[in-house]
Amino acid sequence: MNLPWHLYLMAFLYIVAGLNHFRNPGMYIKIIPPVFKNPKLINTLSGAAEVIFGILLLFHPTTNLAAWGIIILLIAVFPANLYMFQNKKASFGLPKWILFVRLFLQIILVYWAYQYTF
Repeated sequence: MNLPWHLYLMAFLYIVAGLNHFRNPGMYIKIIPPVFKNPKLINTLSGAAEVIFGILLLFHPTTNLAAWGIIILLIAVFPANLYMFQNKKASFGLPKWILFVRLFLQIILVYWAYQYTF
């Protein structure tokens, strides 16, 4: 596999983050807005998607598909990031400015994934 280092980095980050959904589910379940039913299932599905997309990034024939999947996933989990910003109990005691920066980080992550869609 002759892929750029930053693609390996992205794959690694999504695989590790996805596995963490199973290692520490309470952390993720806490930030799922109550409007969504069955937060355990949502956590499991999003964690599995991160792992699968991270692995698929590593194979040239599926890199494009994985990148689009990551973009869709990032859009889908944005409400959790917004809820974390708006709800003190979901914020883990982090300062508001960090949570605000975290919202913009999602845009950067979408842009990063978009680089591998063509």
